[in-house]
Amino acid sequence: MSEFPTGVAVVTSLDHDGEPRGMTCSALCSVTGTPPTLLVCLRRESPTLDAVIRCGRFAVNLLHADAQHVAELFGSPVKTRRFDLVDWSMGRCGPHIAEHAHAIADCRVTSTGDGGSHVVVFGEVSDVTLHRGRVPLLYGRQRYNVWFEQVARQSALCPRDASPSD
Repeated sequence: MSEFPTGVAVVTSLDHDGEPRGMTCSALCSVTGTPPTLLVCLRRESPTLDAVIRCGRFAVNLLHADAQHVAELFGSPVKTRRFDLVDWSMGRCGPHIAEHAHAIADCRVTSTGDGGSHVVVFGEVSDVTLHRGRVPLLYGRQRYNVWFEQVARQSALCPRDASPSD
């Protein structure tokens, strides 16, 4: 699946002591529009998964192109106090890392499923925060990249059968 580029998110929640927990996640997708539902796949041993299940709520912070360092911080196995290293505020369903996100979805856990080493968590979206003008961070082929809107626009204007030498 490394050949399939995807967006990068930090999934956040609060643990039973009210402490923020979060982890980088690229295994997420929209499930349905009615009701708006998405799924995230979280590592079974993750303290973030435990917080999401116990709290029953979570936030999906979709990172922007300048937030690779945040993706790496929350994806690191090092047990640092990650939230001490980023600005965050409490959202409706979990911590928001707004400075580093182009969109944030607040979700209520509706169900979970077995995913082997991961747990699939379904969340009904209750609120969305958009930060327009920010470019999404992508991950694929074991490296980070950005969404190139200019390239996409040019491709739409060029006929499919045209070659670069035409």
